[in-house]
Amino acid sequence: MSEKNQWLSVFINPLRKHAWFEVFRQTFWSNPDRLMAAKATFAIALLAVPFVAAGKSVIGITLALGALAGALSETDDHPRGRIKSLALKVVSFGFSSFAVALLNPYPIILGFGLAISTIGFILIGGLSERYRGVTFGAILVGIYTMLGIDNSTSWYLQPIFLSAGALFYGLLSLVLLFYHPWRLLEEQLARGYLALATYLEEKAKLFPSDKTRQGQLRNQLALQNVELVAALDRCKDVLNSYGDAVKDEEPLKPYMRYFMLLQSLHERAASSHERYDLLSDDPENKELLEGIGQTLLQLSLAIKQFANSLLTGTPYRHPVSLAWMVNALKDQFEKAENKATHPLAPLINNLNRSHQSLAKLNEDQQRSITPRLAKDERTIGERLKAQLNWNHPRLRYAIRLSLCFLVGFAISEGFQIVRGEWIILTSLFVCQPSYSETRRRLLQRVLGTLTGVIAGVLIVQLFPTSAGQLLLMLASAFTFLFWLRRNYSISVIFITIFVLSAFSLITDEGVAIMFPRLVDTVIGSVLAIISVRLLWPDWQYKRLPGLIKEALSKNTAYFQAIINEYEHESTEDDFDYRVARRQAHRADNALVLAWRGMQMEPKSRQHFRKQAFTLTYLNHALLSYLSALGAHRQQQLTTIELLSIAKDVLAALQKVTDSMQVQNGTNSKHIDNLMNEIKEHLNNTEQGETQQQFNLLFNIADVTAHILKRANVLDIHQK
Repeated sequence: MSEKNQWLSVFINPLRKHAWFEVFRQTFWSNPDRLMAAKATFAIALLAVPFVAAGKSVIGITLALGALAGALSETDDHPRGRIKSLALKVVSFGFSSFAVALLNPYPIILGFGLAISTIGFILIGGLSERYRGVTFGAILVGIYTMLGIDNSTSWYLQPIFLSAGALFYGLLSLVLLFYHPWRLLEEQLARGYLALATYLEEKAKLFPSDKTRQGQLRNQLALQNVELVAALDRCKDVLNSYGDAVKDEEPLKPYMRYFMLLQSLHERAASSHERYDLLSDDPENKELLEGIGQTLLQLSLAIKQFANSLLTGTPYRHPVSLAWMVNALKDQFEKAENKATHPLAPLINNLNRSHQSLAKLNEDQQRSITPRLAKDERTIGERLKAQLNWNHPRLRYAIRLSLCFLVGFAISEGFQIVRGEWIILTSLFVCQPSYSETRRRLLQRVLGTLTGVIAGVLIVQLFPTSAGQLLLMLASAFTFLFWLRRNYSISVIFITIFVLSAFSLITDEGVAIMFPRLVDTVIGSVLAIISVRLLWPDWQYKRLPGLIKEALSKNTAYFQAIINEYEHESTEDDFDYRVARRQAHRADNALVLAWRGMQMEPKSRQHFRKQAFTLTYLNHALLSYLSALGAHRQQQLTTIELLSIAKDVLAALQKVTDSMQVQNGTNSKHIDNLMNEIKEHLNNTEQGETQQQFNLLFNIADVTAHILKRANVLDIHQK
C-alpha cells in the first residue's frame, strides 16, 4: 500500500466498523453522474460561499463559473493525462478570457476575433477527445467573460478568477482520482455494462412477439445499440489512455478482461438465430419463448449487479435466480421434440454461455498477453490536415458556429442588448453538426429555458435572502450536472435557475433579466437552426445510398473475419476480428442515426422515409445474423460443403456491395439461386448443428437479397 493510501486509511479504517459508513460509501460511489455533480457542486460551494458571505459576490460567482466550465470540459484520462489536460485547460481558459477582456473596448475586432478563434478551437477539438473537452471549455469561458465584463472592477480580474475556478475544480478532481486512480475505468466499464443491460431488457420483449411488434422492437434495439457501441468506444479510449500511461500492465489486465467479456456478451446479445415472430406463432414454443424472455431479464439484472460492483468496489456475487432460471429453461428444452434440430437450441446455448461467463467471472481467466486495442495512429498534423477539407463535417460545423457567433454578436451590439452575449451562449449549445440534432437541441433549449424562467421566478420569491439564493444556486448546479448526460431538457431548466440565482446574488436583478434572456435564447436558437439549414444542409436522404453501401461493406468484412475464425484456429488476441466487428456496428449505427435524424428534418426533405426505416431494420437484422454466426465461432463449420456455401454467400454479399446501382437487379438472381441451393442442403441435412448453420447462412442470404431490392429504389444521383 502506498504512503498516500496508508495516510488515508488512518481516517477511513475506524469508520469501516460502522454499518452506516458502508451504506454511505456504496451510495456515494454507485452513481457516476451523482458523484460528478456532487464533486462539482462541492467545488462551487467552497469557492462561492466564503466570498458571498464576505459581500464579494462577484468574485465568488466568477470563481464558481470557472469551476462549472472546468467540470463541463473534464476528460476521461489516466491521472497523468488528467494533469496534462488540466494544465492545457488553465492555459486555454486564460488565453480565451484575457483575449476577450483586452478586446472588449474594440467590438469589431472582438466580434471577428471570436469567430476566427471559434473555428480554430473547434478544429483543435477534433484532434482528440482530450482537446475536444478543453477547447469547448475555452469557448465557454470566453462567453462567460463577455457576460460578466461589466461587473468586473478591473479588466484582468475575470480571466484570473475564471481560470482559478477551473484550476481549483481540476485539483479537487485530481485528489479524488489519485485516491482511486482506476475509478475512470470502472465508471466507463460500468456504463458499458448498464447499456448492455438496457439492451437485454429491450430484447426480452421479443419473446414472444408478433411480426408487427417485432419490427418496432428491432428498430428500438438498433437505437439502443447506438448507445451501447458508443459506450464500448468510450471504454476502449479510456483503456488506451491508461495503457499508454502505465509501465506495468498487470493491474490493467482485469479491466481488459472485463472489456473483452463485455464485447463477447454484446455479440451474443446482438445475435439473432431465427425469425422469432414465426416461432411465436407456434403454440408449442410459447413456454420456451417466455422462458427465454425471463432469462434475458434475469441476465440483465445480473449485469446491472456486476456494474454496481465495479462502481462500489464490492465483490460480485452471481445471482442464484439466474442460475435457477437457466436450469429451468434447459429442463423445459429437454422436453421439446427434436431437440437436436430445434431452432431455439443455439439461442438457449448462447444464454447458458453468457450465464457461465458471469458465473466464472471471479476465477482467474486472465490471458497470457494483453489484447491490442484499436488506436488512431495518425499524427496530429495528419488529423488536422484531414479536417481542412470543405467536405469535412467538422470544418463545416466550425464555420456555421463561428457565423452564428458573429451574427449574434452583431445583433447584440447593433441593438445595444444588455448582456446580449446570451444569444452567443445559446448558439454554442444549440448549434450541432447536423440539422436534426440542432433542431432537437432547439426545442429542448427553448422549452427548458421557458420552464426554468417560470419555475425560477416563483422559487426565487421563496428565497429572498442571499443565503437562500446561494442555496438555490448550489442545488440547481447539482441537479443540472446530474441530469446533463441523462436528459438535456431537464438540465436546461436547472441551469436557467442557476443563472437566475447567480445574477440575483451579483446584481440583485435576477428576476428582471430572465424574460429578456428568454428572448435572447430564442434568437440564439433561431440563428443556429438557420445556419445549419442554409449552410451545407446534409439531408439524410442524400446520405442513405452511401451509408447503405458502407454498412454492407463493413458487414462483408465482418463476415470474412467470421469465416477466417471458423477456418483457422483462433489466436489468443483476435484483434482483426474485433476491429471488423466494431466497424460493422459503427456502420450500422450510422444508418440508424440517419433514419432517426430524418424524422426531425422538413417533410419536403424526407425522401425515402419508408425505405430508410426498412433498410435500417434489414441491415440490423443482417448484422444480428452475422453476430449469431460469430458468437459460435469456437465451433467448427461441420462440413467442407458448409464452409464452401459460407464463402459463396460471402461472395454474393461482396458482389452486392461492389456493384449496387440504381435499378440494377442483376445480383438478385444470383442470390436467389444461392438461396435455393441452401434450401436443398437444408432439406437433405438431418444433423442438428449443421442444419442450424445452414439456416443462419440462408437467413444472411435472404436479408442480403431484401436489402438489394430495397436499396435499388434509391436515386443515388439525386442532389
